[in-house]
Amino acid sequence: MDSLNLKSTFLSTTTHLHSSFPLPKLPLKNSKIPIHCSIRPDPFSLSDGNPSKPKPKSKNPKNPLSDDNARRIIKKKALYLSALRRNQGSRAMTPKWIKRTPEQMVKYLEDEKNGELYGKHVVAAIKAVRAMGQRREGEVDVRRVMGSFVGKLSFREMCVVLKEQKNWRQVRDFFAWMKLQLCYRPSVIVYTIVLRAYGQVGKIKLAEQNFLEMLESGCEPDEVACGTMLCTYARWGRHKAMLSFYSAVQERGITLSTAVYNFMLSSLQKKSLHDKVIDLWRQMVDKGVAPNRFSYTVVINSLVKGGLCEEAFKTFDEMKKHDFVPEEATYSLLITSHTKDGNWRDALGLYEDMRSRGIVPSNYTCASLLTLYYKNEDYSKALSLFTEMERNKIGVDEVIYGLLIRIYGKLGLYEDAKRTFEEIDQLGLLSDEKTFLAMAQVHLNAGNAEKALDIIQIMKSRDILFSRFAYIVSLQCYVMCEDLDSAEVTFQSLAKTGLPDSGSCNDMLRLYTRLNLTERAKTFIIQIRKDQVVFDGELYRTVLRIYCKEGILEDVKQLTKEMVANDSYKNNKFIQTIFKAICGEYLGQGNVVSNQLDTTALGYLLRLYMECKDFKKMEEVLKLSLESAGSMSVLTQLVNNFMKEGDISKVQALNDQVVKLGCSMDDATIASIIGLYGKEQKLKQAQDVFTAASDSPTHGKLIYNSMIDAYVKCGRPEAAYSLYKEAIRKGHYLGAVAISKVVNSLTNFGKHREAEEMIRLNLQDDLGLDTVAYNTFIKAMLEAGKLNFAANIYEHMLSMGVPPSIQTFNTLISVYGRGRKLEKAMEMFNRARNLGMTLDEKAYMNLICYYGKAGKRDEASLLFTKMQEEGIKPGMVSYNIMINIYASAGIPDEVEKLFEAMQRDGFSPDSSAYLSLVQVYAVCLKYTEAEQTISSMRKMGIPPTYAHFSHLLYAFAKVGMMREAERVYKELVTTGLSPNLACYRNMLRGYVDYGLVKEGINFFEQIRDAADPDSYIMSAAVHIYKYGGKEPEARIVRNSMANLGIPFLENLKVGSKMKTP
Repeated sequence: MDSLNLKSTFLSTTTHLHSSFPLPKLPLKNSKIPIHCSIRPDPFSLSDGNPSKPKPKSKNPKNPLSDDNARRIIKKKALYLSALRRNQGSRAMTPKWIKRTPEQMVKYLEDEKNGELYGKHVVAAIKAVRAMGQRREGEVDVRRVMGSFVGKLSFREMCVVLKEQKNWRQVRDFFAWMKLQLCYRPSVIVYTIVLRAYGQVGKIKLAEQNFLEMLESGCEPDEVACGTMLCTYARWGRHKAMLSFYSAVQERGITLSTAVYNFMLSSLQKKSLHDKVIDLWRQMVDKGVAPNRFSYTVVINSLVKGGLCEEAFKTFDEMKKHDFVPEEATYSLLITSHTKDGNWRDALGLYEDMRSRGIVPSNYTCASLLTLYYKNEDYSKALSLFTEMERNKIGVDEVIYGLLIRIYGKLGLYEDAKRTFEEIDQLGLLSDEKTFLAMAQVHLNAGNAEKALDIIQIMKSRDILFSRFAYIVSLQCYVMCEDLDSAEVTFQSLAKTGLPDSGSCNDMLRLYTRLNLTERAKTFIIQIRKDQVVFDGELYRTVLRIYCKEGILEDVKQLTKEMVANDSYKNNKFIQTIFKAICGEYLGQGNVVSNQLDTTALGYLLRLYMECKDFKKMEEVLKLSLESAGSMSVLTQLVNNFMKEGDISKVQALNDQVVKLGCSMDDATIASIIGLYGKEQKLKQAQDVFTAASDSPTHGKLIYNSMIDAYVKCGRPEAAYSLYKEAIRKGHYLGAVAISKVVNSLTNFGKHREAEEMIRLNLQDDLGLDTVAYNTFIKAMLEAGKLNFAANIYEHMLSMGVPPSIQTFNTLISVYGRGRKLEKAMEMFNRARNLGMTLDEKAYMNLICYYGKAGKRDEASLLFTKMQEEGIKPGMVSYNIMINIYASAGIPDEVEKLFEAMQRDGFSPDSSAYLSLVQVYAVCLKYTEAEQTISSMRKMGIPPTYAHFSHLLYAFAKVGMMREAERVYKELVTTGLSPNLACYRNMLRGYVDYGLVKEGINFFEQIRDAADPDSYIMSAAVHIYKYGGKEPEARIVRNSMANLGIPFLENLKVGSKMKTP
C-alpha cells in the first residue's frame, strides 16, 4: 500500500456510498415492475439472516463477523438510510425488506422494550460517550467513563456505539478504548466507521493515519473503505491526492460504485477541471460501471464546457437510450451550445423534446431561446415565449427583461421598451450594465441620444463599473449629439481599455466630418494608423472619403495596398476598384470592364482626381462611370456633396466635363445645380445651366420647376411667370406647387394684375389644383383687394370637389371681414365647424378682430369666451386683440381684467398691451394711471415708443392741460425718441383750441424743420400767425403749402375751446 498517496486532505461523508441519485431505468419485462433501491447493502455489514438461505457468493467476498448480532447493526443502518431517503423527496426508492429468523425477531422485540432500539446497556454506553463531549478536551478520561461497561459490550455493540457518535473526538477516544477490550478484533468495518467520522469534519490527517493503521493491522481495504477515502478527498477539494489514491485503488483491481464515481466527477467539475472529469468518465465506462442519471448530467456539462460538443451530444443521446430523463439544466446547456454555434434548428428541436417530456424550462433556458429568436429576427416567437413564461409562472430575471427590451427596440416599440425598463427598476432587478446599455441603444435607434445619455448617467450614479462596450455606446450617444469634447474624452477612456474598435474610430471620423473639422480628422487618422487599428470596410470608406476630399493621393495608395493585403477583402468590389485605379492599371483595358467596377468607388476616384487636378484620369473615370449602371446616382451624390460644401465651381466643372463627353446629367442633378445657383442669388449661372439643359429634348418639368424657384428666390416674379407660361405652351404641367410659388411671388411684389391673370388662366384650364393652390389664390386676391373674386375662387374650389382646409376658412373670414360682411364671415366660421374641422385660435381671433373693428365688442367678447370654453387657451396675440377692442371702446375695467388674466396665464405684457392700457386711460382722462403704466413698462425693461406718449399728449391737449402736455413732450424727447406727426398735431391742436398763440408759434418754429409737410400742422401755423399779428410769416407758410400742393384748412379757429367770461 506504499503506492497510496496519503498526503492530502479529506472532504466527504460516507453517505455518498448510498447514492442519492436515481439509478438507470430498466425496461419492463413480462409486466413485472422491478423495484430499484437507491440503498445498496453496506459491504462492511454482513447478514446473519436465515441460515437455510445463505447469501450468494459475491464477486468480492467479505470477511464474516464473529458476532451473530450483526443484523442489529444492519437495522440501525437501515433506519439511518431511511432518514436520508426522507430528505431525498419523492424520487427515493424503497430498500429491500430485511429478513429475520424467529429467534432474531424475539431478540428484536426484547430490545425494543421501553422504546429503545438497542439494548439498554448499549443505549447507556452511547449516552455516556456522548456526554464526554460536554467537557473540554483533557478534562475527561474515557477509561473511567466506560469502566462500568467493561466486559458488557460485544464487538458489534461497540461498533454500534462507535457509529452513533456525532463528534469526531468521541469517536477517536471511544475507538482507542475499544481497541483495549478483549472482544476487539481489527476489522475493515470499524475502521471505515472511523474514516467516515473523520471525513465528515475534514480531519484529513487523522483519516490518513487511521487508514495506515488499518493496513498495519492486517485489514485489507475493500471498495467501501476506499470509496470512503476517495469521497473524503473529493469533498474537501484534495483532487491531486484523490486522483493519486484512485490510481492505487485501480492497481489493486477494486471496482468502485457508481456513487463514488459520481462524487469524484462532481467534485472535479465544481473546480472546473473538465479535462479530468472527462478522463475519469472514460475510465468509469471502461471499467463497466453503470452510470446513472447524475453521472450523465455531470459529464455532459463538462464535455460542453470542455469544448467537446459533439461528444456531449452523443452522450446525451446515449443517456436517453438508457431511459434516463435529462434534467432541465442539461437541456438548457445543450440549447445554449447550439445557439452559440448558430445551430438554431437543433436548439429548437431540443426545446421541443424537453417540452414533450413535460419539463418546464428555466429562465436560463428561456433566455437562451430569446437570444436565438433575437438573432434570427423571429420576434413573434420571442414574444410568444415570453407570454408562455408568464403562463407557466417562470421567474423573469434581468437578462430576459434585457432581451425583451432589445426586441421591442428592433420592432420600433420604444414606449413598450421604456415601460419594461421602468418595470425592471421598480422590481429592484436593475443592476446589470447590459440592461442599461440595451435601453440606451433603443433610445439611440429612435434618434434620441439625450435620453440614451440619461440612462448612462443613471448607470454612473449607481456606481456600476463601465465596460468597454459601455464606452462604445456612450461614444455613439455623444457623436449623435455632436458633443465633440465629451466624445473625445470617451474615446480616450475607451482607448485605455485596449485598442479602439473600427466602429468607434468610424464614429469619431464621422463626427469630425459633420463638424467640418477636416484637420482634426486627418490627425486622428494618422494616430489610429500609428496605433495599428484594424480597419474594416466601413472605416476604410470613411477614411478614403476624407483623403479624396483633400486630394491626398499617396495616403490613398498606401492605405488601399494595406487593405488589399488582407485576403478577406479579396472579393470586395469597392476596394478592388480603388486598387486597380491607383496602381496604374487602366480601368478600361483588359479584363476590367465597367460592370466589374463599383460605381461608388468611381465617385470617390472622380473626387480624388478633381482635387488633384488630374483631368486625364478624371476623364477616364468619368467615361467608365457614364457606361456603368447607376452612374447618374454617383454623379448626383458627388454634386450633392459639392453643394453641401458650397463649392459651386466644382459643380460647374463636373457638369461641363459631362457635357463635353456628349452626355447630360439627369434632371434631378441639373435641377439641384440650378437650385444651388438660385440659393446663392447667382441667376446668370442658373440661366446658363437651364439653357444648356433646355436644348435636350428629354428635359422635363423638374428643371422648369427648379428654374422657376430660382427666379422666385432672386426676386424675379415676372420672369418666373413668363417661364411658367412657356412650360405650359410646351405641354409641361408643372404642378400645383409651382403655380402657388409663382402666384405668391407676384403677390408679394405687388404684381396683382399678373397674379390675377395667372389665377384666371389656371381656373380656366382646370389644371388639377389642390387645396394649397386654391388657398394661395384666395389669399392673393385678398391682398389685391379683389374680395368678390376671392369669394368666387372659393365657389369654384367647391365645384371642382377640392376639399377646403382650416386655412381656407381663415382666409375667407378675412375676405368677408374686410368687406364688412360679418354675417358671411360667421357663416364661414360655422361651416368649418360643421365640417368637423378643429377650429384653432387663429380662426377664432380672426373673426373676433373683425367684430372689434366693426364696433361689435359684445359679439367679440362672447366668441372669446366660447373659444376658452372649447379648451383653447388664448395666446399673447389673442389677449392683445381683445385688450385693444376694449381700449378702443374706452372701457378701462375690462382692459384691466384682461391685462391681469394675461399675466395669470404666464404671459408677460408686451409693448402692444401697454399701449392699449395707456390708450384707454388717456381716453378716460386717467392721466395718472396712464403715466404709471409708462413707468411700469420701463421697470419691466420695455422701452415706451412715441405711440405711448402720443396718447397721453392727446389726452392733455384735449382738456387744455398744455403744461402737462409740454412736460410729457419734453420727456419724450429726452428719452431719445423722435416724435411723429401725431405728437406734433396733438400739441398744436391744444395750442390752437385754447388760444395759446405765443406757445403755439414757438412750438411750430421748433419743429418746422423736423416735421414732414402736413396739412393740419401748416394750416394751424398760418392761423396762429395771423391771430398773433404776424401776417408775413403766415403768408410764407401759406405760399409753401400752395407750392407743395397741400390743401389749407379754412375752418380752424384759434381759441375755439376757450371759456368765455
